[in-house]
Amino acid sequence: MDIHDFYDKMDRDNILLSFKGDITAELLTSILQIIESKMDNMQEEPKLKKKVYIVLVELLQNLYHHMDDPSMASGSANDASRTAIFMIGKEQQHYNVITGNYIKNDKVTGLKKKMDDINALPPEKLKEHYKMILNNGQMSDKGGGGLGMIDIARRTGKPLFYQFTPINDAYSFFTLNIVIEQ
Repeated sequence: MDIHDFYDKMDRDNILLSFKGDITAELLTSILQIIESKMDNMQEEPKLKKKVYIVLVELLQNLYHHMDDPSMASGSANDASRTAIFMIGKEQQHYNVITGNYIKNDKVTGLKKKMDDINALPPEKLKEHYKMILNNGQMSDKGGGGLGMIDIARRTGKPLFYQFTPINDAYSFFTLNIVIEQ
């Protein structure tokens, strides 16, 4: 691999930060601090900084809490392995936050349905749906109520762009691209 080509591609695509590796609580804190500092240096409006920060927190927490790692299935990796990819880029009028992680194939259909259901709701219905789930207090097996993606869609006013790439019989790679406009 030619690192200069990689650098040029990141520069052309306006990537502010990218990371591939093990996701830890300490890393999440560092990423948030780095992005906050970069946005301060770019003199972004406080309202936009807050929106980007809140979306980042939710996406990074989702990576940390909800990813599956195929290397764990074979027993070859440390059980603490939490490998994923994260990138944030800045275009003229918006930010792109992209995450990627492995997911078990038996979870793909359910997650796809949730994402499609969220994408189908107009803004006022998203707000109602968010409040309904919040008030019902239904929690997932990982401790979340499923509010994160709804909240992201509410805050950005944009669809959740996603893709599942089959890897093998057990796993797919889940890519999520969130657009945050100024």
